[in-house]
Amino acid sequence: MTVERRDEPDRHTRVDRRTVLRGTALVAGGVILGGIAGVPAAGGASADTRPKVYTRADWGARAPKNKVEVLGRGPTHIVVHHTATANTSDTSPSHAAALSRSIQRYHMDTNGWSDMGQQFTISRGGHIMEGRDQSLRAVSAGHHVLGAHTANHNAHAIGIENEGTYTSAVPPAALLSALADACAWLCLAYRLDPDEAIVGHRDFNTTGCPGDKLYSALPQLRSDVRTRMREQLAHPRGAAASEPAPEELPTYPDVPRDEQVVPYHHGPAVGDRDTFT
Repeated sequence: MTVERRDEPDRHTRVDRRTVLRGTALVAGGVILGGIAGVPAAGGASADTRPKVYTRADWGARAPKNKVEVLGRGPTHIVVHHTATANTSDTSPSHAAALSRSIQRYHMDTNGWSDMGQQFTISRGGHIMEGRDQSLRAVSAGHHVLGAHTANHNAHAIGIENEGTYTSAVPPAALLSALADACAWLCLAYRLDPDEAIVGHRDFNTTGCPGDKLYSALPQLRSDVRTRMREQLAHPRGAAASEPAPEELPTYPDVPRDEQVVPYHHGPAVGDRDTFT
């Protein structure tokens, strides 16, 4: 199965994820992506690979209306969004915390959801915030918190909201760097190939999200994520690495190819095949 993206219209030859995971593209010093030191076969994230993530307690989250649903398996995709909010010049952690509270308030009180929809939020200052309840714990266990951010794909996709509107503005370097750190951590935790796993919201739904400028940055993001993964795998801590069995590798659903990209809107978050909020 191959995945075609709108940012790569002329790319006909895709990298087979099993080849990548077995070492062709991500070998560094004899260490293979599938062999993550200290990570069990089913997944799980080492504290050594996790960037600084502010917890829900750090930013003052409200308790969810209902207990969130957690699947006993990891996601297959990381969906990149933009928040479609102002491109603020405030890069402080306090602003990032306020942004998370604002998003949660809107999602719960206006949309009527149990909690905020995405698993993680990154501010323009590069501060990574835990989103939906139990998200950090789920990543550490190799599990997946069901969110509400990409219609009909929430059961297999983890969502990262990036503060700002990027239809014409370029995302700041601090945000892009933090996004690469977060994606590298998640790819290591879930044993994902960044070339296949990292997509934009518009790859799954009819939307302009994450904006043309952020969407056009995704190929470089995937490359940066691979570099970060190689760096971490080149200096593993703990037990010796081992390759995953073929059945341990994720299955990637087809990406829709015939959906029109609208000029601009954030896009659908919950669809007919999503039975939760």
